[in-house]
Amino acid sequence: MRIRVGYDLVFDVPRPTPMQLMLYVHPDRAGALRQPEYIHVDPAVAIESFVDWFGNRAARLLAPAGRVRLRYDNVIEDTGRRDPLIEGLRLTPVHEMPVECWRYLVASRYCEVDRMSQIAWDLFGRTPESWERVQMVLDWVHTNVRFGYAFARPTKTAFDVYAERQGVCRDFQHLAITFLRALGIPARYVTGYLGDIGVPVADAPMDFSAWGEVYLQGAWRTFDARRR
Repeated sequence: MRIRVGYDLVFDVPRPTPMQLMLYVHPDRAGALRQPEYIHVDPAVAIESFVDWFGNRAARLLAPAGRVRLRYDNVIEDTGRRDPLIEGLRLTPVHEMPVECWRYLVASRYCEVDRMSQIAWDLFGRTPESWERVQMVLDWVHTNVRFGYAFARPTKTAFDVYAERQGVCRDFQHLAITFLRALGIPARYVTGYLGDIGVPVADAPMDFSAWGEVYLQGAWRTFDARRR
């Protein structure tokens, strides 16, 4: 199946401002695009693309003062099949993981692994050391956190979500990722397009969405703690 992807973003920039854009399709999926990627910037300015230390294709530019518009339009090929289930997969012991996985075990700005390690072990330490431990984390976050756009704020961390029990899609993922990392299971944050396939048409502007990936049995597996 073919899916149209794109965005139209407008910023009011008070003064010349450096911007880093995380708006390209991940290189792993770029081969499925029907045409080369190009970000249209209005007014036209120089834009430099690069690959960051997490393997994402990104870009940077110096946005001029005033109204700045970023546009992108493309079509991607997709099988339309659901992501495989994690059921039956084994946890990968830390000493068997590729070195590049280790960065996804430590704390980050929104994921206070050290602060929440004891909470994670108190909640999930007695679960089976298998895919079931991962599923228990996802089920707990899904059940105990309430979704709502009014709950969003840019400074909210995993511990805030745990304390407040409410948030948007990124907050669900931050909490699940923090729990998993605290349990010695690599997990990472993923962001992409919020699709409009099979959902009611809305007048509100479209948005990006967040989900996650967990490293199980030698590979990264997709999860969404909001959706279960």
